[in-house]
Amino acid sequence: ITTSFTPQSLHHYVLSHNLYTVLGIPHDPAALEEHFRDDDDGPVSSQGYMPYLNKYILDKVVEGVFVKEDVDELCWTLTAKKNYRPVGDKVLPQKDAFRLWCLFVFLSEDKYPLVMIPDEVEYLLKKLCMAMSVELNGVELEDYLSQDLVQQNGFTVWVFLEMMNSGKLTRGISKEITSMAIEEVYREIVGDVLKEGYLWKKGQYRRNWTERWFTIKPQGLDYYTSEDRKDHKGSITLDSNCCVEVLPDRDGKRCMFCLKTLSKTFELSASDTKQRQEWTSAIQTAIRLQAEKKTSLHKDLKQKRREQREYRERRREAKEQELQHLRHLQEERERKMAELELLKEAQRQAQILLQQEEERRRRQHEELQQTLEEQLREAEEARASMQAEMALKEAEAERQRRRIKELEELQQRLEDALHQEVKARQDEEAYRYTQARLLAEEEEKMKALMALQEEQEECIQRAQREKQELKQEMESKNRALDEAHRQLEEVRANRHRVDQDVVAEIKIPLLERPASKRPSIGGFSSFRIPAQKDPALRLRQKGSEQDEESKENMAAEDEDNKRLSNGDMDVN
Repeated sequence: ITTSFTPQSLHHYVLSHNLYTVLGIPHDPAALEEHFRDDDDGPVSSQGYMPYLNKYILDKVVEGVFVKEDVDELCWTLTAKKNYRPVGDKVLPQKDAFRLWCLFVFLSEDKYPLVMIPDEVEYLLKKLCMAMSVELNGVELEDYLSQDLVQQNGFTVWVFLEMMNSGKLTRGISKEITSMAIEEVYREIVGDVLKEGYLWKKGQYRRNWTERWFTIKPQGLDYYTSEDRKDHKGSITLDSNCCVEVLPDRDGKRCMFCLKTLSKTFELSASDTKQRQEWTSAIQTAIRLQAEKKTSLHKDLKQKRREQREYRERRREAKEQELQHLRHLQEERERKMAELELLKEAQRQAQILLQQEEERRRRQHEELQQTLEEQLREAEEARASMQAEMALKEAEAERQRRRIKELEELQQRLEDALHQEVKARQDEEAYRYTQARLLAEEEEKMKALMALQEEQEECIQRAQREKQELKQEMESKNRALDEAHRQLEEVRANRHRVDQDVVAEIKIPLLERPASKRPSIGGFSSFRIPAQKDPALRLRQKGSEQDEESKENMAAEDEDNKRLSNGDMDVN
């Protein structure tokens, strides 16, 4: 074969053979070899390769026969070998680069060479960052979009892969997380996977519950034994007659729902309520796409985003046209004003000339009396024509004034609209300022409350210390009172002994006297003991005073305790 082909024809032969293979087109290898022989009789030699490619290959492609991923891999192999030259220590694996290339081709504009608009680039990067649970660095993206090469040639797939290989957008993220995020976004956008994950499925015959890995696409549901998707257990075809319903909990299963088709009803169970809602929404989205005869959700979303961009572009052009019209009206108004000023100046010049003419006629009145009458008639005719001209000019000036008034009213309406927009923005700024002030006041109140709480805690501690001191003082006073009671008892005992001794001393002389000299009972009652300072009496009085003082101290302590307890309650 090498001797029968030129290098270029050999390249075209290998390419055509690969295209026939991946596109599933039946072909005869011998006939294919004849097409690319180094002679002037084959279709490639006479027509060129592009007409041959369209006629013999692309026109024979049947939708659904080939595997799109194989075609993508062939295109990636052909283009990446020439254009993809990664450098650096954070280079993406070939598999991830291929998936990013497929995502770029899917979201790029439908024209050659393939470029992606900045909005779609930002959309794809946001999807990747969301899958990695990070936030998109808009500054780095703006730097890439502002490069001269991007501004001239557009955001190509090789610039996109160079940006991803630079590692600036994935700084601090491991390659494993990046690869998982790229695979998730690739399966969602290119693979049309609306949702995938584990669900519990109830069997149709054995009626037992089994955990399966489900994958939802617009065409239907596929379920596998595990998430590696190697053991395919079955599929559920979706159409417009299918529906999904939420079921109550039973059989020990929670968050149940069922998928009804024309022939079967499948009972499923999710891990929680949120997952059930996401699964039912994804199934309803797939049913809606089937009802609308659409095969891809993200193709529909891409078309809607494109329509929204076109709508925004039309609105922008309409606004620019309106501004251009307003500028034209403003220029027209200025031109009319200039013409009006010229007319006024001409009127003033005419009035000056008229006054000069009248003055000249008055000076010549005496000399040219008869000539003046003739000239007077001519002047009257000239004045009549001038008045007619002035009336015309006045009418024109009136029309110009009405036009100016209309323009002023239009300007006033525009200024009112501008004032309303400014007022709305000022109200919004005032609301934000009020909200910030309220937050600051709340923070100040919180600080004051914390300070008050600390002050109350200090008051409580100080009251507790004072209470402890009062308690110690009361204990010392109680000990002194006990000592005073003991001394009082001793004094009472001493006094009792002294009284007994005094009585005994009094009775002894009375017994020694004669009976005739004994006084009567009534006379004995008049006997008086000489007044003297009794130490026992002083001790008794001192003890009673100490008792009263201790009672007053105890009452005062009770009152202080009550106040302290009330103070504690107030602090609390």
